[in-house]
Amino acid sequence: MSTDSEILRDAEHTPQAFAELFDRHAVVVESFLRRRLGADAAEDALSETFLVAFRRRGSFDHAWESARPWLLGIAARVAARHRTTEARHWRAVEASASRGEFTTGGGIDEATGRLDAAAAIQALAPRIAALSQKERDTLLLYALAGLAPDEIAQALGTRVGTVWSRLHRIRKKLAPAGSHSSRLTWIGKELDDGSARARA
Repeated sequence: MSTDSEILRDAEHTPQAFAELFDRHAVVVESFLRRRLGADAAEDALSETFLVAFRRRGSFDHAWESARPWLLGIAARVAARHRTTEARHWRAVEASASRGEFTTGGGIDEATGRLDAAAAIQALAPRIAALSQKERDTLLLYALAGLAPDEIAQALGTRVGTVWSRLHRIRKKLAPAGSHSSRLTWIGKELDDGSARARA
């Protein structure tokens, strides 16, 4: 089976080869965009993401075998251009969570997990919306897309140390008021500088 890197090399000369990359990663990218922008905007954003990726296929860093972080980085930038839509979506998520309507769309299967996620979303949505764009991209690539810090660095075109610094700031900003805990659990993903770094 070809790696994503090999597919992108082939796609530079045989554009049709790029379709395999779409087949491999469209579901993950669309899921990320749905959680950021909502279902209505996600489809257009998905098309835009892969159009940008196709046009920039020659710029892919072939030191990486997987294109997933690269594609999610493009998706994050596409989502950032839809700031108004994203802010509206976070407000809707917060409102639906407060009414007990929040679902994770399959992200967490157990009922208790869904309830915990709903409570977390309700509490954190306004603070997530208040993060800077770079912080929000970093958090959501970590928490929603499941990227490791080095993959986030690749996705956002920055250094891994910068990603760790952002995660540290985010943890402090999103921690409950008066909390002295170094951990923050958000949608089933623990954000903890020490333990996360050890696992990476």
